[in-house]
Amino acid sequence: MAFLTIPNIRIEGIVSCVPRSRQLVRDCNCLTSEEADKLIATTGIVERRIADSSICTSDLCFESAKKLIDQLGWQKEEVDALIFVTQTPDYVLPATSPILQDRLGLADSCFTLDISLGCSGYVYGFVTLANLMANGQIKKGLLLVGDTISKVCSPEDKSTFPLFGDAGTATALIFDKTAEPIYANMRSNGRGYKSIIINDGGYRSPFSSNSLNSTVISPGIKRRSDQLILEGMDVFSFGITKAPEVIRQLLANFEIFENDIDYFVFHQANLMMNEKIRKKLGIPPEKVPYSLGKYGNTSCATIPHTMATELQKNMTEKSSKIVLCGFGVGLSWGAVYIKTDPLKYLGSIEL
Repeated sequence: MAFLTIPNIRIEGIVSCVPRSRQLVRDCNCLTSEEADKLIATTGIVERRIADSSICTSDLCFESAKKLIDQLGWQKEEVDALIFVTQTPDYVLPATSPILQDRLGLADSCFTLDISLGCSGYVYGFVTLANLMANGQIKKGLLLVGDTISKVCSPEDKSTFPLFGDAGTATALIFDKTAEPIYANMRSNGRGYKSIIINDGGYRSPFSSNSLNSTVISPGIKRRSDQLILEGMDVFSFGITKAPEVIRQLLANFEIFENDIDYFVFHQANLMMNEKIRKKLGIPPEKVPYSLGKYGNTSCATIPHTMATELQKNMTEKSSKIVLCGFGVGLSWGAVYIKTDPLKYLGSIEL
């Protein structure tokens, strides 16, 4: 079992950046008006932010990191590590994290790493960076997490296109011997890898001219083999089973009382799924924030984006005990408990 205790790490601040361009679910051509009404009611998604062809995930994360460094008053040469989590990097190779290190003006001595994950990406990236810094050799680190997942969805696929929005975030971690321990419970099961997949474009099935041929899967679902497949019912069943389970295991293993938690920040999959998870755990609605309505499912960015947009006042004015839970592509999932001091900065911007 991947139970982890991580000492000496504190969050200083979080910034989220979204594209200015809004798209209403009701404006999606792949949905009839009746289908749009039903989708809004079940998913809670009313609109999303969509990146145009000139904006990459790294651009959104760059703007978030630049804002965060300025607000915290960090010197760029103090940033010893940068981890970038995304499924939409700039290139097949090289990795995007060294490019961001250079764009941000960080020192050549900065440790950089790309991680390819979606829905569970924030908790995996957070645990990775926190562990890297826990012994004090790295004092300040940046976790950049985001996706422009709308770019890989077929506009003619009602099972994906209306659900996803784009965002890029930056989280600042520091080494601090007075910080409360972070507790984590991380899991994965590759047997379910086909549940959320893009078939073409890797080296198992390279991109070819055939990748551009669109196929009608069912009414309202038409896509190419280089576009996202989401097996909704499989993912729904996975989410409502594994998310409550991993949280219960986390709380039990580390003897954390559920009633002591101020907020449970879930990956923003969809409202129906998340409400089933909340009700299974018996959590009051006021402890579970949502950013779904205005931003949709922003893939790996949903957890920091929800904190930045929905908990800004709460997390900057007082200490908070929070459980973060990500679940999805891989399949992979995990839950993290953190106790934060009032954050020095928490906010969102547009590009």
